[in-house]
Amino acid sequence: MFSDRTNWKLTRNRFTEAWEQVRAAGKEVLDLTLSNPTRAGFDYDQAAILGALSSPRAMDYDPQPKGLLEARQAVSGYYGEQQATTELNPEQLILTTSTSEGYSYVFRLLCNPGDEVLIPKPSYPLFEFLGDLQDVKLVPYPLIYDHGWQIDFPSLYKAVNHRTRAVVVVHPNNPTGWFVADKERSVLNQFCHEYNLALVADEVFLDYAHDGAARATFADNREALTFTLSGLSKISGLPQMKLAWIVTSGADEQVSAALARLEVIADTYLSMNAPIQLAAPVLLEQRHSVQPLVLDRVRANLSELDRGLAKQKSCRRLDVEGGWYAVLRVPVTQSDEDLAIKILREHSVLVHPGHFYDFPNDGYLILSLITPLQDFRKGTAKVLELFNP
Repeated sequence: MFSDRTNWKLTRNRFTEAWEQVRAAGKEVLDLTLSNPTRAGFDYDQAAILGALSSPRAMDYDPQPKGLLEARQAVSGYYGEQQATTELNPEQLILTTSTSEGYSYVFRLLCNPGDEVLIPKPSYPLFEFLGDLQDVKLVPYPLIYDHGWQIDFPSLYKAVNHRTRAVVVVHPNNPTGWFVADKERSVLNQFCHEYNLALVADEVFLDYAHDGAARATFADNREALTFTLSGLSKISGLPQMKLAWIVTSGADEQVSAALARLEVIADTYLSMNAPIQLAAPVLLEQRHSVQPLVLDRVRANLSELDRGLAKQKSCRRLDVEGGWYAVLRVPVTQSDEDLAIKILREHSVLVHPGHFYDFPNDGYLILSLITPLQDFRKGTAKVLELFNP
């Protein structure tokens, strides 16, 4: 009765079962996996946000496949301000409700059933489901750690074949916090040119460089046909305000052809709603107040983690440049899943095992850096205490 593409293993894994049992027992747990900024204790301008959703114009239905022009202009202005460059042409933009929907549009644009897309590993686990739903085979290429993260280009070249249609980069990567370096960008462009591939750049965490220095976006990349994805979820810390986008760049002829097809895909669904689009300028402005709060929290938690690590020799954190997560390298005494379950059951601290993000080996725990500082301090102290001799 059901399609093969949804033939997932839907039974709960052991980690999820353990988490549900601990919650059912009513135990207080320090959650070091928190990823929802609206529940992380940040102050939002509630009046401005809710007021922006009350425009009388929302009573009019004006279906625009790419999204309302004023919303696209607001997004274009964001790039102009953040990158200190000429604003993007709003006609390069397609608005979507989420980056997941953006991936769906791009995969449908580029791939026939069974075609392949190269994705980084480790990375966010949602890719597997997105690929299945679009009948796309996802082929991982490794990121390697050697004084920082980098693309394993020899492995990337080995992964490509006649069915490959695109390569995905996450800039910065989730959860490693690695930004694509300028030299890597040049090699990626050459790789895409050599094999006639599109480049898909996920930039949801682009604004969260820990050193405060702006990183260049792929949205103005012209060396390969490029689709850049981002949205309000991370930029303004508003995941409930479903507004994201695709920026298409590259050679003019390719961009024109891609946008024409994307517009038909978007017109088929018309998923964007009027109140959010009309509120887009105000919602994007919220980044000016939210991002400093998030970055202060991230930096404070990193400093707290480093203080704890300085007191012992068994664990270390891997270098991180941006984003909301830290990767903790721990001794391999058991599988990461078993370790995370032990930490949860015996110490009431919730962390994610590295294999959730496709780390190739055991010995990695993933911590959220937007966890409230007091909880983060207590939780990391308990985790690190496990490895003290």
